[in-house]
Amino acid sequence: MLKEFIKNHEIILASGSPRRHKFFQELEIPVTIDVRPIDEVYPENLKKEDITNYLAVLKAKAFKNLETNQILITSDTIVYNDGKALGKPSDHAQAVSMIKSLSGKEHDVITSVCFTTSNSQKVLNYTTKVFFTELSDEEIDYYVTNYKPFDKAGGYAIQEWIGLIGIEKIEGSYFNVVGLPTQMVYKTLRELLEI
Repeated sequence: MLKEFIKNHEIILASGSPRRHKFFQELEIPVTIDVRPIDEVYPENLKKEDITNYLAVLKAKAFKNLETNQILITSDTIVYNDGKALGKPSDHAQAVSMIKSLSGKEHDVITSVCFTTSNSQKVLNYTTKVFFTELSDEEIDYYVTNYKPFDKAGGYAIQEWIGLIGIEKIEGSYFNVVGLPTQMVYKTLRELLEI
């Protein structure tokens, strides 16, 4: 539906996530993928959505001098549990440790999306509450061994086996937990394009 309105614009998606790429395909929004390396470091005093807001804006700073018809979309997702952010695990042991810390509890999945044009910038965030059942050590090890979730914040993907057996309920957007609050992105693009 947005395709007609976007044809005079270029939407740049600065994300290497195949899940986010697929969401834009499913939304029928053509995008140019342009990922620029940045050091994803944030001040230690930041909490919750302040972390993801900061990182989404930081990713946008890698792009200079956007043209008037371009809209840049950058985003960041974290799993927030027990007062700290869980990023992507670096190895098997760290992924197991992360999932163990989530077992039997609720946590937040927070995504910030930054929309940057040649003359404006808008940052929005969305939080989904996720409730995990108690997981056994065997279940956690099976998941990490077979699914290798090293590119996933918090060490898991809701749409994979661990989500099917371990997530009791969520409050908020399912798609946010997968990687992008799609409804919020669609609505904001409509506003930016003045539809």
